[in-house]
Amino acid sequence: MNPLVTASWLNNRLGDPGTVVLDATLPPVGVSPPVDTRARYVESHIPDAIFFDIEALSDHSTSLPHMLPTPEAFSRNMSSLGVGDQKTIVIYEQEGVFSAPRAWWMLRTLGAQQVYILDGGLRAWIEAGLPVHSGHVQRAPATFQARLNHDAVKIFSDVQQMIAEHAQILDARSNGRFTGAAPEPRPGISSGHMPGAISVPFTELAEDGRLKSAERLRELFTAKGVDIREPITTTCGSGVTAAVIALGLELAGAENVSLYDGSWAEYAQRPEAVIEKSS
Repeated sequence: MNPLVTASWLNNRLGDPGTVVLDATLPPVGVSPPVDTRARYVESHIPDAIFFDIEALSDHSTSLPHMLPTPEAFSRNMSSLGVGDQKTIVIYEQEGVFSAPRAWWMLRTLGAQQVYILDGGLRAWIEAGLPVHSGHVQRAPATFQARLNHDAVKIFSDVQQMIAEHAQILDARSNGRFTGAAPEPRPGISSGHMPGAISVPFTELAEDGRLKSAERLRELFTAKGVDIREPITTTCGSGVTAAVIALGLELAGAENVSLYDGSWAEYAQRPEAVIEKSS
């Protein structure tokens, strides 16, 4: 299915008890002081939307950022948010293409079936002349039974094997971090890249706050030497923008895509990891 929907498509389904709308905006990286995206949600959001706090919903038993929670924890949290099984879930973010794909990937990987992203996000909704509300939204508790799709998630040992087998690994970080010319934002972590990885900065997949068309995405991946007919694993700094590539690959027609959840935050800290740098 096409994971993107339009503002008019969503507007026609507002008020339907089978539809749940989520604002999944993470603060942009490197902005000081940090942007309070929850406060922005309270100030202005799509009617009936609830705030999907990616950070709060991640696994906090590990020091790695934004890791997938256990199915049991995710089941409890989704149920308490009022996101039930068999719901049509539409995710958006307040600006650009950054964190909504991570929420899309989390939900799909943990068992949700009908998950979409609002193309253009909140800005597209407002530009379409559609209303926004303020304040918190609380839904009645529901029942969500998470089921982990193990094939969608890669761990460090999987990545080591893929490197040895010269499998396709796409890195969403900036080119400077990939080559090693620019530092990592997390202290004590070297920049550089995994042997054989392909640099696909996630910012290249979007234009004017929207993902590029399927045709243009296919052209971009082809120009990078990516074969979308073969298995692909995506990675980034913390597993967030790797999901932007995963979404772009799905739009382009790839069918065998996984995500390295620990991403560079884990890989670069492992003493046995090989880190390459290039000019």
